[in-house]
Amino acid sequence: MTSARATARAFPLYIAGERVETDDRAYGMSVRSVLEPGGHEAAALLRLLREGTEEEVHAHPHVLCSVSLSTPEQGEAALAAAAAAAPRLRATPLAERLGCVRDLHAAFLAHREQIAHLLRLEGCPRVLVEAQLLAVLDLMRPESLEMAADLLHQEFTAPRHRIVLQRQPDGVVCVDPPANAPLYGLIAMLVLVAGNAVVIRVPRSCATSLSYALHEVIIPVFEAHGTPPGAINVLCADFEVTMRQWLDSPSVDTVYYFGSSDYGLALERRCVERGKKAILELSGNDGVLVWRDAHLEHATAALLESFYASGQACVAPKYAIVHPDVADELSARLAAAASALRPGDPETSDTVLSPVLRATAFQRTLDEALRAGAVRVCGGARVGLDGEPDPNGLFIEPTVLRVDGFERAEANPAVRGEKFFPLLSVVVPEDGPDLLDRCLDFLDRNRFGLRNSLWAEDAVVVERFTTELRNGGLLKVNDSHLANAPYLPGLGGTGDSGGTHGEAMYPILRASRLQAVAIATTRVHPRDALLGPGA
Repeated sequence: MTSARATARAFPLYIAGERVETDDRAYGMSVRSVLEPGGHEAAALLRLLREGTEEEVHAHPHVLCSVSLSTPEQGEAALAAAAAAAPRLRATPLAERLGCVRDLHAAFLAHREQIAHLLRLEGCPRVLVEAQLLAVLDLMRPESLEMAADLLHQEFTAPRHRIVLQRQPDGVVCVDPPANAPLYGLIAMLVLVAGNAVVIRVPRSCATSLSYALHEVIIPVFEAHGTPPGAINVLCADFEVTMRQWLDSPSVDTVYYFGSSDYGLALERRCVERGKKAILELSGNDGVLVWRDAHLEHATAALLESFYASGQACVAPKYAIVHPDVADELSARLAAAASALRPGDPETSDTVLSPVLRATAFQRTLDEALRAGAVRVCGGARVGLDGEPDPNGLFIEPTVLRVDGFERAEANPAVRGEKFFPLLSVVVPEDGPDLLDRCLDFLDRNRFGLRNSLWAEDAVVVERFTTELRNGGLLKVNDSHLANAPYLPGLGGTGDSGGTHGEAMYPILRASRLQAVAIATTRVHPRDALLGPGA
């Protein structure tokens, strides 16, 4: 694939094992439609989308694909198909389901370059494209599948029983993937391994990459394995209409939602009221603790991940607590490294920056932070694609603030609030014998809880961080904050990041329920079994 036009194609719906075309369509657009708008050209493109034929629209270099839009009736058909397939999937031996995922791993490798190309055309920087692909591939490696098999089915031998602990699937799982990181929606599709049937809604913002992965990788592999029709169903529809349908349908057992904390926590309550399970991947405000003996070059590089995709990734670091002994040096390193980051076309450059969707919220947060006592270390201006100041620019310079003292940081919106723009706050606490206690307490009181990281060499500090910190679904030590690690889920969180039942989250576990089985291996009268021999 050498151009956007080479990738343009029409994607159907997929319901009950059938590919379904509709007249109403959504269009996947290249990020270049934003980077290179030009008033006349942008107006012409909008007119073409409204009035042009399918052939004319697909011929436009900024149009990557079209996707059939589903009606509410087709949404009901998808749910009915999933409900019919769920019992057959549950009866499929686990070994067969795992074998299907092994083939998925090979298929993703075969299509890796095409998927990466489409993600970049949609605006995802190259470094985050590779991070998403690695996360998907890691969960499909043989060792990960062996762990999945162990988690789904375990057996133990007792004196007079064979004990089985097995996970039973929820049934029908409806997935609403993240609009800014579509491959994490494919990780959610691993609920199929537990024996669930899936209905997934393709968001318009990432229609191309997600549709391609579903129709060119996932669906063909499952079809080749003879998976029951209805095991996977793909829709593209209005979010609110679809969510109401999922909540109201008696066919739906679980709603798997990626998005804002405010909506997700309300969704959890609505699910509980209807007897459904909610699996939530919500907002984040990840913290990083940099101790006095940290490897500052590596710590700086990890903190720079705050600006990948211009901070529009929920699992990126958002604030750092830095030991006062190294705060000045780390701030200087961060300022130099952040100021060197430049905008660019994600398809033709190695930029880590993306156009910022919430520029107004960024400016409001920055102004409030400065009024609350934060000091600007670097950045803060809107810039154009060329990196030059532009009050209407689509990019924002990576911005670093310094906030001295936990008391001031506690009240600063740039520290405690969820941020979806390129803003990193460096909190420098006062020194003292109880400094580590205060640092861990500050991390623990974060209302969000996706990931937390530590940079330290002191074994005592590492031990206390990893054993005492309760906040967060994932803890990282002396490592990239964003990078995936073998065997670890990479998803899930506590507090407002994961809801009431938030935790480090393996999709196959969260979309299944533990069932215990006891099979007597010796013949004992039930009364003796209940009360003990000789009762």
